[in-house]
Amino acid sequence: MILLGSSLKSAPVMGIQSGGEIARTGNAIIDPANLTVQAYEVHSPLLAESPLLLRVADIRELSDIGMIVDSEDEFISPEDVIKLNEIYEKHFHLLGIAVVDEKRHKLGKVVDFTLETGGFVIQQLTVRRPLLRSLNDTELLIHRSQIIEINNDAIVVHSQAKVPEPELHEVVGSYVNPFRKSKPAQESITPKSK
Repeated sequence: MILLGSSLKSAPVMGIQSGGEIARTGNAIIDPANLTVQAYEVHSPLLAESPLLLRVADIRELSDIGMIVDSEDEFISPEDVIKLNEIYEKHFHLLGIAVVDEKRHKLGKVVDFTLETGGFVIQQLTVRRPLLRSLNDTELLIHRSQIIEINNDAIVVHSQAKVPEPELHEVVGSYVNPFRKSKPAQESITPKSK
């Protein structure tokens, strides 16, 4: 399923054990190395610790009522998982980051993203154009295959999408199309011998 990343911010987290809402999601914790959501910050007046994270691996299901988990025992502090803590401490925020092309021309800022929920992989970035360029088109969609580099200051993308041209191959054992008019073969007339 493909969703907008903004639709999962402030989403209710429902606990099967309690049978109701146990928290709300906050910022997505995104790994800039591969543009995947690793976890979500969770907030609740019932939770004493802060910050607490919900790993995407612990989400049982995404439904129209929110994220469904077993219980609040799924919430962890960032220090509980070393790899997740390394990503959390980078403080990488995708929303608001500048997007530039390889010639360092500013294309705009990320305002949203689309997310494939099977692996929580970010597929496309929605980029709001600067004021002068927004007269023609207000937003750009940038696919993850166009991204060259992600650093602390900006996301660098190809200036133009390179669409591969289809290769033409000669078909071995080709056939004659019966619907195409072909030139009739010239008959050679040879005299008959007596």
